[in-house]
Amino acid sequence: MRAEMLTSILSDLNGSSADIEASAVVSTDGLMMAALLPGGMDEDRVGAMSAALLSLGDRTARELARGTLEQVLIKGANGYILMTYAGTDAVLTVMAKSQAKLGLIFLDVKRAAESLSKVI
Repeated sequence: MRAEMLTSILSDLNGSSADIEASAVVSTDGLMMAALLPGGMDEDRVGAMSAALLSLGDRTARELARGTLEQVLIKGANGYILMTYAGTDAVLTVMAKSQAKLGLIFLDVKRAAESLSKVI
């Protein structure tokens, strides 16, 4: 039941913008909780990398006196990867196209993370 609710929230998020290509909810330990990823993308690898990068971002923000981490944004030649906490025990990872309007993506991701935190 909970997995279905998580998947439903991810589906709504992916449908909110044509620029969002994939999304996943991962435990802070790196275990996949729910995902809508393209075929051929390894869920375990996405989970492990998401948790590791968010943890590193969290530590970096603290050590460099930037306050509480809100998000990690990676920009590559083929698009963006955005990670944010969904509650204290989960990470929301979103992959977006390179021409994505980031302001709208940030808003949609924030709303989805709030919804996910209520379910987790």
